[in-house]
Amino acid sequence: MTKSDIQVMPKFFDRYINLAENIDIIEALTQTATFSSLIPIETLEALGDLRYAPGKWTVKDILQHVIDNERIMTYRAMRFARNDKTALPGYDEELFGQNANATRRSLSDLYDEYAILRKASISLFNSFDDEMLVRDGICFNQTISALALGYVVVGHALHHATIIRERYLPLLD
Repeated sequence: MTKSDIQVMPKFFDRYINLAENIDIIEALTQTATFSSLIPIETLEALGDLRYAPGKWTVKDILQHVIDNERIMTYRAMRFARNDKTALPGYDEELFGQNANATRRSLSDLYDEYAILRKASISLFNSFDDEMLVRDGICFNQTISALALGYVVVGHALHHATIIRERYLPLLD
């Protein structure tokens, strides 16, 4: 199924979904299966722990956030695909960021974790049939389908890669 098969476009999440191409969900997940397909690791290594403004995350913090978010979105997708109608809460990304301690990790380790997680996410979405993909539920006070959550995963990674390119890479000049 593709992005155009999403029956209800959820507010808030649409900002990420709209960044993804209108291609099959498995292909969309596969195209962004490594963070190096978005930004080469050498580029981020040159940034080290630089921040573009006080109080902003490092690129390691951002990558950890993308990983955490993917875990949460795929968990939600699994719940909805399995027809669980329990409303799911949002999460506090700042709290997660403060407690992840990503700056102590190497970028190589974070890139590896991202790739392993994405492989698992692709496997999960491969297990869903079309009926499961269009099942929806409530999270963050929005109705959203398992399919839409897959595109959130893709678009969220693209969103943060763009932020890195626009706000962090100029620090190297």
